[in-house]
Amino acid sequence: ALAYFEQLKISPDAWQVCAEALAQRTYSDDHIKFFCFQVLEHQVKYKYSELTTVQQQLIRETLVSWLQAQMLNPQPEKTFIRNKAAQVFALLFVTEYLTKWPKFFFDILSVVDLNPRGVDLYLRILMAIDSELVDRDVVHTSEEARRNTLIKDTMREQCIPNLVESWYQILQNYQYTNSEVTCQCLEVVGAYVSWIDLSLIANDRFINMLLGHMSIEVLREEACDCLFEIVNKGMDPVDKMKLVESLCQVLQSAGFFSIDREEDVDFLARFSKLVNGMGQSLIVSWTKLIKNGDIKNAQEALQAIETKVALMLQLLIHEDDDISSNIIGFCYDYLHILKQLTVLSDQQKANVEAIMLAVMKKLTYDEEYNFENEGEDEAMFVEYRKQLKLLLDRLAQVSPELLLASVRRVFSSTLQNWQTTRFMEVEVAIRLLYMLAEALPVSHGAHFSGDVSKASALQDMMRTLVTSGVSSYQHTSVTLEFFETVVRYEKFFTVEPQHIPCVLMAFLDHRGLRHSSAKVRSRTAYLFSRFVKSLNKQMNPFIEDILNRIQDLLELSPPENGFQSLLSSDDQLFIYETAGVLIVNSDYPAERKQALMRNLLTPLMEKFKILLEKLMLAQDEERQASLADCLNHAVGFASRTSKAFSNKQTVKQCGCSEVYLDCLQTFLPALSCPLQKDVLRSGVRTFLHRMIICLEEEVLPFIPSASEHMLKDCEAKDLQEFIPLINQITAKFKIQVSPFLQQMFMPLLHAIFEVLLRPAEENDQSAALEKQMLRRSYFAFLQTVTGSGMSEVIANQGAENVERVLVTVIQGAVEYPDPIAQKTCFIILSKLVELWGGKDGPVGFADFVYKHIVPACFLAPLKQTFDLADAQTVLALSECAVTLKTIHLKREGLCVLGLQKSCINMNKKCPNICGWNIIFENYL
Repeated sequence: ALAYFEQLKISPDAWQVCAEALAQRTYSDDHIKFFCFQVLEHQVKYKYSELTTVQQQLIRETLVSWLQAQMLNPQPEKTFIRNKAAQVFALLFVTEYLTKWPKFFFDILSVVDLNPRGVDLYLRILMAIDSELVDRDVVHTSEEARRNTLIKDTMREQCIPNLVESWYQILQNYQYTNSEVTCQCLEVVGAYVSWIDLSLIANDRFINMLLGHMSIEVLREEACDCLFEIVNKGMDPVDKMKLVESLCQVLQSAGFFSIDREEDVDFLARFSKLVNGMGQSLIVSWTKLIKNGDIKNAQEALQAIETKVALMLQLLIHEDDDISSNIIGFCYDYLHILKQLTVLSDQQKANVEAIMLAVMKKLTYDEEYNFENEGEDEAMFVEYRKQLKLLLDRLAQVSPELLLASVRRVFSSTLQNWQTTRFMEVEVAIRLLYMLAEALPVSHGAHFSGDVSKASALQDMMRTLVTSGVSSYQHTSVTLEFFETVVRYEKFFTVEPQHIPCVLMAFLDHRGLRHSSAKVRSRTAYLFSRFVKSLNKQMNPFIEDILNRIQDLLELSPPENGFQSLLSSDDQLFIYETAGVLIVNSDYPAERKQALMRNLLTPLMEKFKILLEKLMLAQDEERQASLADCLNHAVGFASRTSKAFSNKQTVKQCGCSEVYLDCLQTFLPALSCPLQKDVLRSGVRTFLHRMIICLEEEVLPFIPSASEHMLKDCEAKDLQEFIPLINQITAKFKIQVSPFLQQMFMPLLHAIFEVLLRPAEENDQSAALEKQMLRRSYFAFLQTVTGSGMSEVIANQGAENVERVLVTVIQGAVEYPDPIAQKTCFIILSKLVELWGGKDGPVGFADFVYKHIVPACFLAPLKQTFDLADAQTVLALSECAVTLKTIHLKREGLCVLGLQKSCINMNKKCPNICGWNIIFENYL
């Protein structure tokens, strides 16, 4: 049915059928009516210029006729139909207002008058028009933007005063009888006020009416938003200041500033947004006046700002986070002003302290926060905390000493009695210490050197943190904050290393890696890894003890034992990496390091062999998948331990080469397993990537066999992931792997071509994308081979194969609309011309240059899909130019004759450029 409707939408006569159906009210089904409007929308949006004048007139008359019918309908249309109708009216308006329908608004108003249904549609049409003209979320072409500007200018001249009058009449008539229409009208006023003459709205009669609406429960929120839009209107700074001040005086005298008496939190959230807008508008005025050197008015603006601070603080400290969140912008900008002042008054200092205390209070979790099952409310509080953190950072810029002293006071008093203090207060005390690290920035985390008073205060708080026993607090939020803060201030432990043992114990026992909460265990695994890596020089006395204590956390958990391990496999990766770092960075001799690394990896290898045998025998597919995952984890864990090494030298120095070669021999048989190939190949491939870095040429004997297995029965994704491995080997070892590359070059290409030539359904986007990515990987492989000085690998494949490869590169440069692949292809061609384009190049390559490469350089940019507005396409064009330049340099003496050949060849391929021969002849 949907396909039929889509087909109908684009048929040439469908719009007339739909227009007639709407005008004559043929159908009662809402979905059919909606579809009729969709067809008209499609016609107006995309095909309106194809219609005759009579047909365009028919669409106008249809819409007006439908609008008239709505005045008489016993029931209003559904909301979704009214909205769609408004969109069609708006599209027709932007198309015709400047030319054929300048009386658009007068025609609409004459139909709707003050009929509530008509007014509803009129207001919806106005919002749809505003969306078409002003909405910044809608992307417009430069031509549409110019048209929209002209429409707004014309409306200001011809009809805006009349529209404003109609809004006033609607508000006056319906404010007590139809709240829905009144709210719609207030929304329209708020939308249009940003681009119409403000004096039409910011006058006594309108403002008094809006203030009256502020006292009507069903209208007050929308009235608040409308006033916000008025305040937000761009204007002269002095005029803006006067507008805001007069509005504030009226609001204050009406009692709206008495926040504590107001119980409606939804209204207060809107009111907070309004106060935020007024405050920020005053700050913008102050900034402009200072910039213009108008000191007198700037001082008045600053005074006006200061008088709003008390109200701002009341809203900031409000128990409802939405109300508090809405005022943060004003608060942040106010602090920015204070930062620019050379001297702060006593009142301003008191304001800073009040903001600081408010932030500290509002950072605190409430009782309802669900730590075990965080939902939308919890996510919103996390975002709110981020806003408060920005305020804290700004407070640090205004008065770092005051912030440090305030945090120290709160922290010390809380941790003195943490056993009897509520969790949220303990958590926020530690959180404040954590936040100081970013609020008081230093180079490379050196918080405990330099400024003595600051270093001393932070050192004192960290000492209290690690010696107070607060790590034993029975709440996950406190536990996590403790570990986060310990890792954030890891430099503290270089100053006072005597505290390392107690922190290590906290990580390793029931407070950290063995905590009852999986969330705490998971995060602690990551933080423990960071802690050990950052303090690896101080870890030496504790290495063996740590390795013994984490032994059970390193166990590979096979699926059949039913035992739920403490850590997930992802968490175990961090523990294995930590173990590797401890061993490699220790002061032990190489023999001891080798023994420890073997102790770490041998259980993995033994389990791997057992599990691989079980997989080969497994019948149940679900069991096969779980065994394959477990095998993959084993490979991943071994791979992760190697991250402690930077290069082969450190592997050799530690005497660990043999251990990793044993791992390689253990894992490679998994490649020949016919079951769960994707999972197993992925793990082993990743391990090979790591071993190429760690073992270098020692890994080369294993590559041919591994490659042979990975090329069997492979899919596009397998090849995409395999090619980077070959690229890594080629780029790293170059001539050393030339024999291997020559041997596997054509088998790899055959595997790639076989996958690319497989038929796929025309609409299968996934298959098309996979092929595109494989094509890119193929060209990247050729680029690596040619760029590594290994062009003989291609040259030695036989003339027929060489030509086939070269033709695919030409196709990639010209035929496929993929600028990333095109760029790579031109790089390959340029390199081959540089290597083979001279007199000593392969036989027939010079002819290939003029028959194929030169034409490709001209044909590619002529393709309609070659979009120079796209950055990647520009890069492809640049490489195309480099290729032509390289041809010119390499074939200088023969260039003229060659270009003539190329032009003849291009004429055959593209008759539209047959005049090029003459152009070239004239030029030459």
